[in-house]
Amino acid sequence: MARLQRASVPIPGLGGVEGMVVAGIVLMLFGDFMFALNDALGKWLVATFSVGQVVLVRSAGFFLVLTPMLMRQEKGTVFRIASPGLVFLRAVLTTVDTACFYAAVVYLPLADVMSFYMAAPIYVAALSHFFLGENVGWRRWMAITIGFCGVLIMLRPSTSALSLASVYAIVGSLAFAISLILSRLLRGTSDATLVTWQTIGGLVLGAVLTIGAWKTPSVAELLQLLLLGVVSCAAHLMITRSLKLAPASTLAPLQYTMLIWGALLGYFIFGDVPESRIWVGSAIIVLAGLFIFHRQKVKATVPPENVPKGVS
Repeated sequence: MARLQRASVPIPGLGGVEGMVVAGIVLMLFGDFMFALNDALGKWLVATFSVGQVVLVRSAGFFLVLTPMLMRQEKGTVFRIASPGLVFLRAVLTTVDTACFYAAVVYLPLADVMSFYMAAPIYVAALSHFFLGENVGWRRWMAITIGFCGVLIMLRPSTSALSLASVYAIVGSLAFAISLILSRLLRGTSDATLVTWQTIGGLVLGAVLTIGAWKTPSVAELLQLLLLGVVSCAAHLMITRSLKLAPASTLAPLQYTMLIWGALLGYFIFGDVPESRIWVGSAIIVLAGLFIFHRQKVKATVPPENVPKGVS
């Protein structure tokens, strides 16, 4: 990941590099909290408005943050992209991810849905082998398999227990994981451009899903719907900036703090208490994910000639 230059303003009492790393950690933690807050607000709003309307107005809220950024870019930058097909596919997947998340939280506790989404790094590790040609050794494949077992424990796949809401959560988390892989392939495309196109995708899908399901919001409700987009966009930008200040291997495990925030917000706002299978499955997913992050860090820091063949 690219780092900001040492000229960046350091944190008082810490050196330039140390200060940037601490700032990155703080931004990641605050960004994760903002995402959890956004998810809780979204669950609150889908109780009143359709998923399509929430996605539509949320996307409009994104532009309140994006417009000043786009105005500082060279004109036409958003439309001059090297891989339009991949950008379009990523926009579709991020839109599906968002819509499925809100469809799932209509029926499931917030922490349940967030737990399914926390499996995304495990999906990424598995899919990267096929889509990015990355070498995944037996240790990580074992962690991936264990992580999938955690998903199955949460999903409880039986004809009597499997719900449509759980399917929404699985599909959404898979769409999210594949969009992360596409983001790796689109490293040369600016964040503002990628977010703009995924926001346009949200506007289009939201408009289609809202046909026949529009409910005129009050001024207060409209502000809440727009706030959903502002909070989500701000969280995305915070996490993007954090990755420029601190190593990804340091920051990646911090995303699991969203599970804690999801459980707390779900309990205090909605009175939701996740079932024991969710806690067990989540613990397995977190442990598997942390091991995958650890192995990726080892592979990134150990010279290739010092790594035995087949060990990843």
